[in-house]
Amino acid sequence: MTPAPLRDHAWLKIAVGLSTSMPGELQFRRLVQAICEVLPCDAVSLLQLRDGILVPVALQGLAPELIGHQFRPSEHPRLAAILASREPVRFPDDTDLPDPFDGWLAIDPERRADVHACMGCSLYVDHQLVGALTLDALTPGVFDTVDDMTVAAFAALAAATLRNVALLHSLEQAKAQQQALAQELVQEARQREGELVGQSPVLQRLRQEIRLVASTDLAVLITGETGTGKELVARTLHAQSRRADQALVHLNCAALPESIAESELFGHCKGAFTGAVSERAGKFELADGGTLFLDEIGELPLALQAKLLRALQQGEIQRVGSDKLKRVNVRLIAATNRDLAQEVDAGRFRADLYHRLKVYPIAVPPLRAHLEDLDHLCGYFLQQARSRLGVAPVGLHPEALAALHQYDWPGNVRELEHLLLRASLKAAQQEPTRPLIRLPHLGLSAGTLAPQPMPDAQRVNNLPGLRDAVEQYQRQLIEQALARHEGNWSAAARALQLDRANLNRLAKRLGLAS
Repeated sequence: MTPAPLRDHAWLKIAVGLSTSMPGELQFRRLVQAICEVLPCDAVSLLQLRDGILVPVALQGLAPELIGHQFRPSEHPRLAAILASREPVRFPDDTDLPDPFDGWLAIDPERRADVHACMGCSLYVDHQLVGALTLDALTPGVFDTVDDMTVAAFAALAAATLRNVALLHSLEQAKAQQQALAQELVQEARQREGELVGQSPVLQRLRQEIRLVASTDLAVLITGETGTGKELVARTLHAQSRRADQALVHLNCAALPESIAESELFGHCKGAFTGAVSERAGKFELADGGTLFLDEIGELPLALQAKLLRALQQGEIQRVGSDKLKRVNVRLIAATNRDLAQEVDAGRFRADLYHRLKVYPIAVPPLRAHLEDLDHLCGYFLQQARSRLGVAPVGLHPEALAALHQYDWPGNVRELEHLLLRASLKAAQQEPTRPLIRLPHLGLSAGTLAPQPMPDAQRVNNLPGLRDAVEQYQRQLIEQALARHEGNWSAAARALQLDRANLNRLAKRLGLAS
């Protein structure tokens, strides 16, 4: 029998291994080492059952290269017999059944030594067969003094180790999958919603504001006119935050019927109201650990604003029909095109909620405040139109671009996007191979264009010809593209939707390249 101190020390090592977060391979190795310390064996193998095949996950006293082998029970009678029994199996010393580890004992570098004593035990977790534990020795009859209870105890520990490692592996895989899915959703959102396009000082300041507050958990109130890109700002905030690998849950308060608004936010219990046929989590629960984006917050019913304030202040929510409180960890981003200060004065919005939301306000500028970004935006949306409409690369005539610069854009960036999509479709219908958006394609009447100062006679006489004006405009576009891409001609060509060789020829003709 093994001395009690040695046996107790081995059990302690196994228990410590099971209770710590060490890598699975190390837990397996420590387990088989402990078994060798307690039991009179020359070799131990811990095998995991994967799709009907036994795969070694830890070996002691056997050739290390066995770790890469696979054992089909149908080809190894001893292993098949071990798996077929719920009790430890002892094989007679004179059995005719070949041992799968004959010639693999590490004690013999010549790999000629055969096993003379062998026993094993199947491993079960919740009545499911998960593997096998085998013990081998060179001395015949060495396992006669080993009782079945000791082997069964080690088998139970081995099964528990396999289960724990498998659970940890599953959790790690689930986490990695969740992170990958979150990143995929972020990328999908960027592709769907677009990007903050432009290099104007106004856009640069907006990006700086986003970077500054994104790394915090402060509540953000995004304000701006319809179509300025408030949702895009919210998604960018989340993507740059520490919660980027968690959910971004979006709720449009303007499209929220007052009768179900509370349920949408906080969830409900079964039978809480007519139609509540099952339990349902609200947006706060879905966003737990992530970000909740409440769009058009100014449309939220006044009666619900107090409950929202409590959830924000205390971090607790209560499902409709339940008396239990649930704690949530949510970062809130809200957006509105209303002047909430005026709404507070008019009694349509709670002052305390308003101040709780505007911990960090971000104002998204209207397009007319950064018209210098119009060229960038046009190029971006025309590229989008090409993929969304399935048309050839779409160009923009200088007269059409000039008209876009004269327009006051009451619908802001969203209006520009939709206008260019319509114009691209019309242009592609007329010129499928090389569509070019011309002034009539835009559908802008003279009354919608901002009035321009009339040139005096001297300026009219000095106006360049059409060819010169076009070349001057082309030169300006190329210079701007090169500046944006730090002199990279390939990147500039892609931005201008031109072939690199064609861009080089055009640049040479305009005197921009040698």
